[in-house]
Amino acid sequence: MGDVWGGFAAMLVALPSAIAFGVTIFAPLGSEFGAKGALAGMLGVTALGLVAASFGGTQRLISAPCAPAAAVLSALSIQMAQQAQSPGLILVTLFLVALVASLIQLGFGVLRIGDLMRYMPYTVVSGYLSGVGLIVIFSQLPKWLATPKGMNWWQSLQAPELWQGTSLATGATTALAMIYAPKVTTKVPAVIVGLLAGIAMYWLLGWTLAPGLLSMEGNAFIIGHLSADLEGLVKAVTGPWQSILGSSMPGWQQVLVPAVTLAVLLSIDTLKTCLVLDALTGTRHNSNKELIGQGLGNLAATLLGGAPGAGTMGATLVNKASGGTTFLSGVFQGLWALLAVALLTPLIAWVPVASLAALLVVIGYRMIDWHSLSLLKSRDTALEFVVIISVVVVANTVSLIAASGLGVALAILMFISEQVHASNVRRLSHGNQTFSKRVRTFAQRQILETHGARTVIVELQGSLFFGTTDRLLQFLEAHLKSAHNVVLDFHRVQSLDFTAGHMLERVEHQLKERGAHLILSRLPEKTVTGKDLRTYIGHLGLTASATTHLFSDLSDALEWVESQLLLQHADRSSETASLPLGAFDLLDGVSQDELKLLEGITQREFFQKGQPIVETGAPGRGLFLIAQGEVKITLRLADGKSLHVTTLGQGQMFGEMSFLDDANYSADVHAAENAELIVLEKQHFLQLAQEHPRILSTVLRRIGLGLAARLRHTNDELRNAVES
Repeated sequence: MGDVWGGFAAMLVALPSAIAFGVTIFAPLGSEFGAKGALAGMLGVTALGLVAASFGGTQRLISAPCAPAAAVLSALSIQMAQQAQSPGLILVTLFLVALVASLIQLGFGVLRIGDLMRYMPYTVVSGYLSGVGLIVIFSQLPKWLATPKGMNWWQSLQAPELWQGTSLATGATTALAMIYAPKVTTKVPAVIVGLLAGIAMYWLLGWTLAPGLLSMEGNAFIIGHLSADLEGLVKAVTGPWQSILGSSMPGWQQVLVPAVTLAVLLSIDTLKTCLVLDALTGTRHNSNKELIGQGLGNLAATLLGGAPGAGTMGATLVNKASGGTTFLSGVFQGLWALLAVALLTPLIAWVPVASLAALLVVIGYRMIDWHSLSLLKSRDTALEFVVIISVVVVANTVSLIAASGLGVALAILMFISEQVHASNVRRLSHGNQTFSKRVRTFAQRQILETHGARTVIVELQGSLFFGTTDRLLQFLEAHLKSAHNVVLDFHRVQSLDFTAGHMLERVEHQLKERGAHLILSRLPEKTVTGKDLRTYIGHLGLTASATTHLFSDLSDALEWVESQLLLQHADRSSETASLPLGAFDLLDGVSQDELKLLEGITQREFFQKGQPIVETGAPGRGLFLIAQGEVKITLRLADGKSLHVTTLGQGQMFGEMSFLDDANYSADVHAAENAELIVLEKQHFLQLAQEHPRILSTVLRRIGLGLAARLRHTNDELRNAVES
């Protein structure tokens, strides 16, 4: 029942507007075609409701003849009428344009172009809506003022002596009632209130001042005779085909260009309404299926002699507010419209043309995005305002499709300009400021801080493409002449094109000439475009070589650079031999006798490169002291991958946390290279500590100092991450 009443309320909103749109399309052919336009609007509501809702399937969406269709087709009618084309040729052209547009719209859905239309910039949508709104207003002002045929809106406004008081008063009453109706009641749609008020004013004027208004014959102020019986419907269906047989055919360009324009605008209008509906109801429509439904609906409407249309915002929102919940509400709207066509056409014939014109002027005014004027208040949004105004101006001087194309082109240029002026360098640091996750001794740290300045670490971001490459190269060139290592981190790079790849080749060549190294780290496996940068750079010729190195992790890249510096400047002879137990900081302060006791409870274990030492969840065993080699500590992640925590080398230890709290191990440890470990098992240590408590206090103190140093190192990493 919600769909039944929602469809009924939607019909009350859509039908008067559709009649107005239909009259607008056919009015340039002459006042005698007003009734034909009204019937076309009514048939359009019926066909679109029954067919588009059934095949489109978007919940609660109401489809009916709309402003964009009226704007395109009435503009075509006016243009051909001004060229003195015959009414028969104009009717054929309108029919063919609507027919081809419906087929193009079907093609949009089949080719899945609906997915692309979702990405229409809002500035274009805003300008397009405002442009259509102005077109509607300008086209209706002469009808509201009832100025002679052939006068445009500007000429009409400049000739107040030609204004018809009856038409002016009727339209003003309609507009005012429509504007203020929501303040009085929300149960009756404002469109209905405005239309009834206009009709009442018309009849009041007829009874008091102009009795001629009460006659239908020769009365240009009303729609006029409507024939909705079987004979009239058959004539509406067969009329276009008879016109095709009885008149010359228009040129293909006269049909194709307006048809493409109409198909694009109706598709945008429908999908815009669907997106708003999704936001209000939490649903998600199928854009391509809806375009197929709209194409079939417009095809049915055209073949029945009706006006084409789209998913309309006003009627859709009324449907939702009135209880509509599924696509069936749109079907019921079509059924109610069919019932109205069968029963109410004698009454609709008396609807004043000025009321319909005023109704459309209010609708056009509400289509204008007045909020866009606020964009002028700030220099940051002034360019967006220029795009919107450009679309509006071109829409009203050239065409709607040209306006949409211009808007998209300007939006793309603005995006490229923003990307070009945005920096691709997120952070710049040097090797004496940023370090790997490898824990170094105090002496090693001093060496890195002394000689690390010639290592440049550049964290890149955004899109590396032809528009940003030159600026990035200028930035890097300032460091290429002096740096011995250039580390480029690609973790936040979204895309990279061939021009950027060529720029990397130039950087590699300049560094290679000086014997310097280019290090590329964290190349994304998949960018936003689906490109594997590691593979792509390999195809460009940037592969691992004597001077170019690729790493999957930034810490690994920095660790390699640090190792090269330490090889050049550190005395590594002490690291080649296995360390005795007394050489570890852990046992600093322990006497020789106590050291011999500890040696009696420790054991040495050997691990090959890559061999696991400790696994997550395993019971705590004791302390591990690295006598020789390196170990890597990693955390298991939920996606099955591992996170590198740190790398430890000769003279360092791990397993302290489990040694203190008896909990299971929380990380994995494996040998980064062949390693010799001294294992101090907790159970044996506690037995020894009962007899020699000084050993316990010394070891616990050194463990505490080691953990404090580890935490300070972590704090430095977090601080650098936040500051970057």
